[in-house]
Amino acid sequence: MRSLKILVAGKGGTGKTTVSALLSHFFCSSGHYVLALDTDSTPNLAISIGVPPDVSRSIIPLVKNEDLVEERTGARPGESWGVFFNLSPEVEDIVEKYGIKVRDGLSLLVIGSIDSAKQGCLCPAIALARSLLKHLLLKDDQIVIVDAEAGAEVFGRGLAEDFDYFLCMSEPTLRSLEISRDLIRMAGELGIRNNILVVNKVVDEERALRLAKRILPGVKSFFIGYDPEISSYEEEGLSVDRYPRGSPVVAGVRWMFDSLFRR
Repeated sequence: MRSLKILVAGKGGTGKTTVSALLSHFFCSSGHYVLALDTDSTPNLAISIGVPPDVSRSIIPLVKNEDLVEERTGARPGESWGVFFNLSPEVEDIVEKYGIKVRDGLSLLVIGSIDSAKQGCLCPAIALARSLLKHLLLKDDQIVIVDAEAGAEVFGRGLAEDFDYFLCMSEPTLRSLEISRDLIRMAGELGIRNNILVVNKVVDEERALRLAKRILPGVKSFFIGYDPEISSYEEEGLSVDRYPRGSPVVAGVRWMFDSLFRR
């Protein structure tokens, strides 16, 4: 398989982090080197993917590391108005310096999200994040999976460019699917050609299928069953590789992985 960059985004609460973590482990177990990136405003991919709790609690997201942002861009977050700063900072060594090894072949990098109320739409932290996502050097068989911030921020800030796949997470409701329709349209405008609808927490698949076909006709779709035990797994701090294989979520994501990527 060639190298791939996969964006997982959607409305909040749709299961982006769980799907990102499961895909990361599936790719890794298939022999690929995987770099998982957490760009959510409340980063929690670390626990889901298998980073020990004491390590995950000590992680400082890159965009909150003000010394790093200033070093690479020439301006400190929150102090950029009227200041010239580097819009294309050096990022080649970021993964090596700040990445966390989860297992052989799987690493995590927590980028975090931007406090727009404090920093505005164009700020040094966004410049660093955008440059990192755009200029990651992919080796053969390397997979980059991005667990994005909920909503459309990742598209509006230019952080979703140059991806091979967009997995748009949704719930089987009219409102959630309408939001997904808008996100898939934005992804297409940014040049992402493989836009996949992933409907999670499905109880009635036939109904979910009818609704998805009505709201997003012609869009390739996958449906993941509802697992009432997911909340208890999360409360116990279980990483996704310890979820039961019979879980509808594990089985659904596995089916999607095999269908899209195992060829």
